[in-house]
Formats: sequence, structure tokens, C-alpha cells
Amino acid sequence: MIKDIIRGLQVYSGAYGLISKLKLWRYFVIPVIISIVVFALIFITAYTLSDNLGEWIAGIWVWDSGKDTFTAISTFIAGFVLFAIGLISYKHIIMALSSPFMSPVSEKIEAYFTGKPAQNYIKTNFTKQLVRGIRIGLRNLLKELTLTIPILLLKFIPVINIFSTVLLFLVQAYYAGFANMDYTLERHFKYRESVAFIRQNRGLAIGNGIGFLLLLLIPVVGIILVLPLSVTSASVIAVDLLFDDDEEIGFEPFDKIELS
Repeated sequence: MIKDIIRGLQVYSGAYGLISKLKLWRYFVIPVIISIVVFALIFITAYTLSDNLGEWIAGIWVWDSGKDTFTAISTFIAGFVLFAIGLISYKHIIMALSSPFMSPVSEKIEAYFTGKPAQNYIKTNFTKQLVRGIRIGLRNLLKELTLTIPILLLKFIPVINIFSTVLLFLVQAYYAGFANMDYTLERHFKYRESVAFIRQNRGLAIGNGIGFLLLLLIPVVGIILVLPLSVTSASVIAVDLLFDDDEEIGFEPFDKIELS
């Protein structure tokens, strides 16, 4: 698992060069705009509501002594929880809406590495891609929230909250990598088959998702580059997994691929 996570992260080192080499930047214009708008709305909402939610939580503190301190802590925790939930929603919203625009990127990467046109084994079009993206997004959002809410509650427990932060990060990373890889898998597998395939390769999905989340930590630039770099990296991973046993493919095994 750890080895796969590292491998999933390593692919990012050559993603920028591959995008430039294949002239893929134009495909990311609309998704980047979607990313910026959605992130801005979520950040503003979390920032605005954190004070109100913090004061509401502080209402359980009935003593005058320490009231201000408890309110400040409550506001911070409220802001963190709101932003965490917002970040979860952000991932799934932009990935679902960007699905039709990411498919051409995945197809060109597949054609580049295999040396032949990408095959659409599952008949698809713009509408079907959008519907599948929304379906995957809703499915992952519900499952991620089911896991995230209990983890967030652990943050109120000293010491344990340190481990809960790491666990929360890994859960978010998995579902981010899941959606990125599905842009390629949607041509090869039906919905349930794609879910099973990614489960079998969850380490690579987590590695890709970690890169996705780390990019978001970079102010401004991260929001712009997160989709291009993460989707390109995930496409390389998915193509390698799909064609690794094919003797006619035009690239070497995953650990020997050099993109830079």
C-alpha cells in the first residue's frame, strides 16, 4: 500500500512536462474557471458561517469565566469543520462538472503511451460523461461524508485528534484519486466495474489524491494547477494499469515511465 501511494505521487513529477508536450492546456480552461469559482464560494461561505456556528456552540458554556476563550476555540473548530466539509464538496463538484472536459485529456494520454487511438469500449458522449461524473461524485460524496463526520468528532478528543487529522487526509485523498482515475476508466469499464478496479488499486488512488490535496495548499496557484496536474497524473496511472500486460503498448512498465 505505502509503495503504491509513493508511486502515485511520483507521477506528478512529469505531469507538467507531459501537458506541455501534448498541448493539453487548452482543455483545462473551463475546468480551471469552474475550480476557481467553486473554491471561492466555499471559502466565503465557511468564513461567513464560522462565527455564527462558533457562537452557537459556545452557548453550551454557561459560565462567565473562560467564555471568550471557549467562544474563540468553538469558532476555530466550526471554521475548520465547515471548511473540511466544503473541501470535500469542492472536490466532487468540480470533478463531476469537469468530467466531459477531462475525457479528451485522458484519450490523448492513452493514445500517446499506447501508440494507437484510445478505444471507447463503453459507448459514451458529453451527456453520458457528465451524468456518470455526477453519479460518481454523489456516490463518493455520501461515502466520504459517512466516514468524515465521525472522524471530525474525534478532533474533540486530545491526542487522538492528531491521528484523526491524518485519517481524514487519507480518506479525502482516496476519493480525489478515485474521481481522477475514473476519467480514463469510464471508457473501459461500467460504473460498478470501475469502482471495483479502483478499490483493488486504492494505494495508487490515495497517492494521486495526496498530490491533489497538497496542491490545494498552495495559495491561488494550487487552485489553477490542481486539475491539470492531478488528472494528467491519474490518467498515466490508469493507462499503465489497463495496458500493463499488453505486449504491444508503446511505453515501459509503470516504475520506469519517464515523463520529464
